[in-house]
Amino acid sequence: MADSEENNALFPIFILSMIALPLVPYTILKLFRAASKKTKCINCECSDCSRSGKYRKSVFKWITSVSTCGNLTLVLLWVIMAILVYYIKHMNSEIQVFEPFNILGLEPGASDSEIKKAYRRLSIQYHPDKNPDPAAHKYFVESISKAYQALTDPISRENYEKYGHPDGRQGFQMGIALPRFLLNIDGASGGVLLIWIVGVCILLPLVAAVVYLSRSSKYTGNYVKNDTLGAYFHLMKPSLAPSKVMEVFIKAAEFVEIPVRRSDDEPLQKLFMAVRSELNLDLKNIKKEQAKFWKQHPALVKTELLIQAHLTHETANLSPDLERDCMRVLEFAPRLLEELVKMALIPRSNKGQGWLRPVIGVIELSQSIVQAVPLSTRKSEGIAPFFQLPHFNDDIVKKITRKKVSTFQELQEMTIEERAVLFSQVANFSASEVEDVENVLKLIPSLTVEVTCGTEGEEAIQEGDIVTVQTWVTLKRANGLIGALPHAPNYPFHKEENFWCLLADSNSNSVWFSQKISFMDEAAAVTAASTAIEERMEVLGASPKETSSAIREAVEKVKNGCRLAMGKFLAPAEGNYNLTCYLLCDSWIGCDRKSSLKLKVLKRTRAGIRDGQMTDGGLIPEGGIDEEEEIEEEEDIESEYSEDEEDAQDTNKKGRANGRVHDKSGSESSGSDEE
Repeated sequence: MADSEENNALFPIFILSMIALPLVPYTILKLFRAASKKTKCINCECSDCSRSGKYRKSVFKWITSVSTCGNLTLVLLWVIMAILVYYIKHMNSEIQVFEPFNILGLEPGASDSEIKKAYRRLSIQYHPDKNPDPAAHKYFVESISKAYQALTDPISRENYEKYGHPDGRQGFQMGIALPRFLLNIDGASGGVLLIWIVGVCILLPLVAAVVYLSRSSKYTGNYVKNDTLGAYFHLMKPSLAPSKVMEVFIKAAEFVEIPVRRSDDEPLQKLFMAVRSELNLDLKNIKKEQAKFWKQHPALVKTELLIQAHLTHETANLSPDLERDCMRVLEFAPRLLEELVKMALIPRSNKGQGWLRPVIGVIELSQSIVQAVPLSTRKSEGIAPFFQLPHFNDDIVKKITRKKVSTFQELQEMTIEERAVLFSQVANFSASEVEDVENVLKLIPSLTVEVTCGTEGEEAIQEGDIVTVQTWVTLKRANGLIGALPHAPNYPFHKEENFWCLLADSNSNSVWFSQKISFMDEAAAVTAASTAIEERMEVLGASPKETSSAIREAVEKVKNGCRLAMGKFLAPAEGNYNLTCYLLCDSWIGCDRKSSLKLKVLKRTRAGIRDGQMTDGGLIPEGGIDEEEEIEEEEDIESEYSEDEEDAQDTNKKGRANGRVHDKSGSESSGSDEE
């Protein structure tokens, strides 16, 4: 083992290495994420969003956002690294290699007479009899005398010239980079070293792993508690009406943990009276309904009232404690609603399909929470989207809808000059207020959907085939942006737009295919589209040139504001199916889109082959199977807050047919909230 002095000198280098190995790449990653975040934050510039302070880049807010525990720890570790680098550099400058020729001021290979002359010269300068300075005495004894002895002794000089050391060849040495106090404590270095190794190398990582696993075991990857997912899974029903989604949403374990104080009783009673009309209560038996409402878990009652206070803009009347609780509820809301959507989309039937009706209800609730629009406005057809615009209220909406602008889509289709006249004359808006409304209208996305559906490499779809769905979603805004943050001045946190692409059969309330789409991360979208197109072309047996061309085309479409949603599902039984491709936004009201898709599934033949091919019984003619009449028009699923159960709907008529699937998307129509 090496000398303890050398080990003690290596300890700072060991600590520096252990800190630098994880710190440097983590810092680079954090800086890269911070730089990419700045490019994403494209927010609304209306006066309401400016007054909210959510996007205000003040010095205090910047310091508050930067001075988190993680960032402060990062800075502290870099300071420690800088101190260690300075210490190691200073320590290395003090460590001098024994060079006898340099000490005596001679060139290598000097003669004995030159060595003696140099020794006498230095003796006159540093010998204790000539120089009483203790430092000179120390230098003479430890350096000059040793150098003279090493060069005048034949054996020492030969060893130095041959091996670089007066004592000859030096053996291989190993040391432990630990400080001296751990290796030299009253002869108990072995025990101390063992304690150090066990404590730092075994116990400390074990404790950290146990703490991390105990916390992470309670949460999913989306930072939602497992208890919440269990409750959502059991409470989810296929006939869950939009008006009942709130009752399921508030059952989250995160909301149950919200503290209920005695001081909250009176403010909550007042809040209940203010938002009572928004609660799903039977007004014919209001006393019984109120008693039933207050008998729920106190935390759930509080959560629902706080959400309703946010939707009806009653948060200004809350106490400071309730206001903090409301902020906590709103912070949890987006990821809880996303998990609630996933619970509705989990395959529960033998066909591997989710449920459409509850998905629409959850997304409508998400839209209302982000835009702070009361759920009661969803009952009136086409009214809710108006309330997400700045400076709009009930009176202004009534005035505008009387002027032959009954839907939000009609307002968007008007020219800027026509809207300016409408707002100034009917709503009495000032020029700045008209500008605010125009800024928001320019930010609202316009969506188009192009969906195709078929079996790879085959002309028709038969029972049991793997059907590939390819959906291109295009987003455009009047201001030219692709990725942006929605106008949401009353929602106190940053919220990115998310879109859910669903291929569903509204008649059977089933979702055949679903995928979440985001327009914020272009790089991730390019990677996903390239991978999907490459896999598809490989299945089709395309050449490398064709594959490269298809990938380039897909990448160009993504850069122009398109996103690709691709998936597969198992072809159902023989028949004609009227499907609908829904594109639902979780942040905006009134921008949802849908397109129709007719799917024809043929009966699988006895030999399991396609039309026009030879079977054991002979050739099946391509026109040999009769086609049934057109199926009935699909009935759209609408937002119904007055109904608790879904009416029974007729299933699609089935008929045998022989031919190609209709895979072109139909004409677009407005989303569920515009119907």
